[in-house]
Amino acid sequence: MQPLPPVSTSTSPPTPANHPLRQVAQDLEATFLAEMLKPMGAGATRETFGGGVGEEQFASFLVEQEAKAMAHKGGIGLAEAIYRSLVASVGSDNGQ
Repeated sequence: MQPLPPVSTSTSPPTPANHPLRQVAQDLEATFLAEMLKPMGAGATRETFGGGVGEEQFASFLVEQEAKAMAHKGGIGLAEAIYRSLVASVGSDNGQ
């Protein structure tokens, strides 16, 4: 797998790490990761802990937060690819 080429910013300065498009891309990666964690059993209730109905109801929140933490730490690289695509798309819409 080859690394992605750098984002072209010929007419504007480099975008900051907290750019709104970067946050959108990271949120999308977190959503994807959460969906991938569910079949793996993340957030599944454990019989030994005995959380009962309450644990079952809040398990999805745990999976969501785990996925957000993973995406925030770099995830699987999906957010960066999405971000670069969004920047390219926005750049082409502005006539750049």
